[in-house]
Amino acid sequence: MADKVKILVVGLGNMGASHASAYHRSDGFEIVGIMSRTIKNNKKIPKELAGYPLYEDFDLALKETKPDAVSINSWPNTHAEYALKAIAANCHVFMEKPLATNIADAEKVVAAARAKNRKLVLGYILRVHPSWIKFIEVGKTLGKPLVMRLNLNQQSSGTAWHWHKNLIDSLIPIVDCGVHYVDVMCQLTGAKPVRVHGIGAKLWAEADKQNYGHLHVTFDDGSVGWYEAGWGPMMSETAYFVKDVVGPKGAVSIVAGQGGSSAKDAEEVSDSADIDRHTKTDALKIHYA
Repeated sequence: MADKVKILVVGLGNMGASHASAYHRSDGFEIVGIMSRTIKNNKKIPKELAGYPLYEDFDLALKETKPDAVSINSWPNTHAEYALKAIAANCHVFMEKPLATNIADAEKVVAAARAKNRKLVLGYILRVHPSWIKFIEVGKTLGKPLVMRLNLNQQSSGTAWHWHKNLIDSLIPIVDCGVHYVDVMCQLTGAKPVRVHGIGAKLWAEADKQNYGHLHVTFDDGSVGWYEAGWGPMMSETAYFVKDVVGPKGAVSIVAGQGGSSAKDAEEVSDSADIDRHTKTDALKIHYA
């Protein structure tokens, strides 16, 4: 068996803790350190991760742990900086989306990975999610052009209030989540986007940037799609989960989970902010014209 991959995990929020737990349970990985800028003062370390070395400084963690790979799950505005430093240290990089908060930084990260011949993998969960794979497969049978209607609005309450505010300070919702859904549109159409129009609004005084927006994409095969995202305590929970594809031959929709989850009660999050409701699918609803 090949040697274990020595992994440095960066970030211990929702995604970081999930990835760290997976590395902990995987025979193919050895966690050599966990880094978060406030990990020693403000973070509750899951019991299974309590024995690993903890760091608050990325440069120090990289120097002392000498990892083979770095898993970056921190705020989006740190992604490019951490990735460039990791690649410079000859590490492979796994990164939660997005690659960067602007095109110039994203291009720097890709160029650095190519120059060093390092693997650079982005966590696009919908590309490996069984329900979404089937959703896209059915959508491709509906003819052309396609009309794609997608949104992900989340009402902030309880613990969600804090992480939504921090996320918005780093990157606006329409970009943070939109990278998933524009990618889905590209998979569904197999076509090239030729025009994009987006608008947004700042509805939350305590958030640094616009917390609501929607975009429209036109493809060279005539297909069109829109995506809408909003976070904050003021967001409506009516039609917060829309995942529809319509073509000349019919339509396919992802039906949102209706039963709620234990996470909602435990963390005091609203229905629309409950992560389980966006990652678990009850059914696909298919209509043929």
